[in-house]
Amino acid sequence: MRVSDILRGKGSAVATIGPSATVAELLARLAEHNIGAMVVLAPDGIAGIVSERDVVRRLHDVGGGLLERPVAEIMSTDVATCAPDDAVDRLNAVMTDRRIRHLPVVQDGRLVGIVSIGDVVKVRMRELQDSTEQLEAYITHG
Repeated sequence: MRVSDILRGKGSAVATIGPSATVAELLARLAEHNIGAMVVLAPDGIAGIVSERDVVRRLHDVGGGLLERPVAEIMSTDVATCAPDDAVDRLNAVMTDRRIRHLPVVQDGRLVGIVSIGDVVKVRMRELQDSTEQLEAYITHG
């Protein structure tokens, strides 16, 4: 299965935020969209990615004043991405190795979607279910 197959099922909409938005604005948008991370977009493309985890870690260090600071101060700038043609198995390896839960999907330098660890797990569960059904059919029908 490919990333494009996941996007076909879930859609390609990506919630984004600008680097100058405040952390309070970020939290409001995460809650509004019921998501755990947002891609940070600058005029020239992806500037970073920021997650709930980034907020919690910095909140511990900085305190409540963090809420008025810009997202640019807490975002990760070393953003791993994937392409629509990438195999889902590759994503699993990247997410595990880098200890991340979201991968923006980029094609021709443009953001075209996002894939989460939940999306990858759903694919694996579907593949396991299909294999189980095939084995059961083979055993039952010879």
